[in-house]
Amino acid sequence: MTNSAWLSASLALLALALSFADAYDPSPLQDICVAVQEPKNALFVNGKFCKNPALTTANDFLFSGLQVPRSTANPLGSTVTTVFVDQLPGLNTLGISMVRIDFGIGGLNPPHFHPRGSEILLVLEGTLYAGFVTSNQLNNTFFEKVLRPGDVFVFPFGMIHFQLNVGKTNAVAIAGLSSQNPGVTTVANDLFNAKPPISPVVLAKGFQVDEKLVETLQKKFWYDN
Repeated sequence: MTNSAWLSASLALLALALSFADAYDPSPLQDICVAVQEPKNALFVNGKFCKNPALTTANDFLFSGLQVPRSTANPLGSTVTTVFVDQLPGLNTLGISMVRIDFGIGGLNPPHFHPRGSEILLVLEGTLYAGFVTSNQLNNTFFEKVLRPGDVFVFPFGMIHFQLNVGKTNAVAIAGLSSQNPGVTTVANDLFNAKPPISPVVLAKGFQVDEKLVETLQKKFWYDN
């Protein structure tokens, strides 16, 4: 994909993200608030401390290199490159962020959810199978779709979702999120790689499986991580 196409796609996605940016993060009370490290002995705040505007530069609002493909040589065959407030301090208080997701053939961005944001995904290259599951209130309804370049799909706030490369080539997507720090909770990691570990009795009962299977999964996640 050309640089101009990348720019157009990114701008379109950010425009969409801006439309729901106020869904969770509070609205800013000043023009800019570039994030800085917390001062020593500072009180906790819901976000980051602000850099003195007089010391702010254009570089505080710049992140470079999102067009560069990332290696997918890992067990999942996918890599997520985040542009959250920790990577781009100028996002502080703005209620938006974005990611690039690279998929090898058969690569999976595993079931996960964002505890502080909704997500809107744009496929740039390849073919992805994506879906999300609603809460118990809606009987855990599963919404799924095969996505191709130019397709946009929304994952509602807090819903478990995933993307799987079902094409014959590598795939690339970018996503906008409605928080400067949406967080990510990977379901399998949380359950089987918790520290300290969750009792196998609890997981075996919850999944209605044998405790030995739970212990096997826990060991696999401990070794892989």
